[in-house]
Amino acid sequence: MKAAIVGATGYGGIELIRLLHSHPDIESMTVFSSSQEGKQMAESYPHVTGIVELTLKDIEPERLKEHDVVFLSTPPGVSAELSATLNGGVRIIDLSGDLRLKNADTYRHWYGRESAPDALLQEAVYGLTEWHREEVRTAGLLSNPGCYATTVLTGILPLIQKQAAEAGDLIIDAKSGTTGAGRSPSAMTHFSEMNDNLKIYKVNEHKHTPEMEQELTRFSGKEAPVTFSPHLVPMTRGIMATMYVPLSPGWQQKDLENLFEQCYRNSPFVRIRKDGALPFTKEVYGTNYCDIGFTVDERTGRATIVSVIDNLMKGASGQAVQNMNLMFGFPETRGLDYIPMYP
Repeated sequence: MKAAIVGATGYGGIELIRLLHSHPDIESMTVFSSSQEGKQMAESYPHVTGIVELTLKDIEPERLKEHDVVFLSTPPGVSAELSATLNGGVRIIDLSGDLRLKNADTYRHWYGRESAPDALLQEAVYGLTEWHREEVRTAGLLSNPGCYATTVLTGILPLIQKQAAEAGDLIIDAKSGTTGAGRSPSAMTHFSEMNDNLKIYKVNEHKHTPEMEQELTRFSGKEAPVTFSPHLVPMTRGIMATMYVPLSPGWQQKDLENLFEQCYRNSPFVRIRKDGALPFTKEVYGTNYCDIGFTVDERTGRATIVSVIDNLMKGASGQAVQNMNLMFGFPETRGLDYIPMYP
C-alpha cells in the first residue's frame, strides 16, 4: 500500500511516519506540507536521519489521490477542505477535529468557524475503534477521535451502555502531557512556564467536550452534558482521565470487573486492571494501549474510573493506524504490537 501524510511536520505526523515505516503492509510513504515543500524530514526531525529519507511535497489533491490512504494531520479548517476535494477518490483518515461532530451548529459553537459540508459530516465515521469497529471496516472517510475523548469514552462507555451509570452525571478530571498542545511553542507550554507547574485550562470550553457528549448521548439515548476539566502537566506524553460517576443501585466492584472484561474481551488494545488496581501513564508509553482501572466507593455510591493512554498513540496516530488496519482488512494489531517503554 501507498500512504500519504499531510501535515507531516507536526507531532502527529512524525508519529505516523514512525508507525508506518515499520508497518509490513506499507510499501511507500509520501509526506506533504503547506509551508516546508522541498525540505527533508530529517531537517525538522534529525532523529530519523539514516532511517527514512522523505522529502516534503506541496499539497496537490491529484497527487494525493495516487495513494491508497491519506492521513490528514492538519489544523482545523484545512482537513475539511481537503476531505471535500479528495472524498471518493481515496480513503481518508482525518486526525483533526473537522469531521468529528455530526451537528454543524455544534461545530460552529465550539470551534468558532464554519463547519465542513453537512453531507461530509454525516458520511464520516467516528473512529473510536472499539465502539465503531464494524463501521470502521467499511469507511471511506474516517474521523479520528480526540485524545481526551478517546481516554474518557473508552473508560466510561461500558457503564453507560449497560445503564450502570447516568451519562449526564459524569465529572471528568483529565491531565495531559504537553505534546497534546502541538509542536508550535507558546507561553502555555514554554519550559519556564510549564516546568514544576500544573495548569488547568479551557474549563467548560475544550473542543473535545462535544464529541464526548455526542457519543454518550448516542449510547445512552439521553442528553449527556459532562463537566470536563483538562490540565497540563510537565511531562511529554500521556493522558490520565479520572472520572467520577454515581452508580445505579446494586452495582459493586465485581460487577464492574465483569462488565469491563466482557465489553473488551475482543479488544486487544484495552487492558483492564482488577481488584481496584489503577494504571499509570508510563505503563502505556509509546504504545496503542488504553489501560483502565476502577474502584467503587460504597459510602457514596460512586465509581472512580481511571483511564490512561499515550496521547500521540491511542490518542492520535496509533488509533489512526489501528483504524487503517480495519479499513483495509488487516489484523487490528498489525504494525502496533509494541511493548510499552519503561521506565
